[in-house]
Amino acid sequence: MAARIDSHQHFWIYNEADYPWMEGARGPLKIDYMPPDMQPLLAASGIDGTVAVQARQYQRETDFLLDVAYEYDFVRGVVGWLDMRADDIEAQLERFAGRPRLVGLRHIAHDEVDDRFMLGGNFLRGLAALKQYDLRYDLLLYPRHIPVAIQVVKRFPEQPFVLDHIAKPFIKDGTLQPWESDIRELASHDNVWCKVSGMVTEAAWGVWTPDDFRPYLDVVFDCFGVERLMFGSDWPVCTLSGSYSEVVGIVEGYIAALSTDEQARVMGGVATDFYQLP
Repeated sequence: MAARIDSHQHFWIYNEADYPWMEGARGPLKIDYMPPDMQPLLAASGIDGTVAVQARQYQRETDFLLDVAYEYDFVRGVVGWLDMRADDIEAQLERFAGRPRLVGLRHIAHDEVDDRFMLGGNFLRGLAALKQYDLRYDLLLYPRHIPVAIQVVKRFPEQPFVLDHIAKPFIKDGTLQPWESDIRELASHDNVWCKVSGMVTEAAWGVWTPDDFRPYLDVVFDCFGVERLMFGSDWPVCTLSGSYSEVVGIVEGYIAALSTDEQARVMGGVATDFYQLP
């Protein structure tokens, strides 16, 4: 049976300087979250492994996550951060690509002041270098950034991309457009996959029901299909609005009518193939 993989989760040792986004309602995240905290949650939900994703934009974040992955076998891959705009990005990639659990990179693009940040020349040059090292790229967007992402993925048709958190639609408000139209256009490019993740924090925290997510899941399952969709929890960020088991249950409940093989693809097979996990 294929391994069940959580394609999107985070670890951190909290300090105020590195995590300025943990303010206000996100204050409960201001504690350490490390592998021993996650292991019992995985066991209870029957999840075999994870992909740990960067939460800080420092090279040391990539080193930190790779060190965690070497210590804990259940962390099967790391999506790290390197400065894609750096003049020496090729040298940085050369250094890190030799570390076996690095599977991809990400930039917190949706927090940049310039919505067209990813179309900057230096950033595009960094993206162009990824294919040589067989690394994937995670797209972290708000709905308004999807048209920019479409331009990016068109430029690099041989580069595999994955959309994080279905681009954070306005689930709390029940708004579908223009998110749906833009998602469908993005999905028309076969070098783009999608993570079914991060949804509970876009809903009404702690008072959502599974039906709140169904219209959005209907869209991504229709346009990406089970061969380009992967489950992710966004733990521990998801705990602001729901437990780990609840987040798993949203996706498992939605796909319950699919075949056993299709369910296995969404719950681990796609992530394993996309990220080339061991």
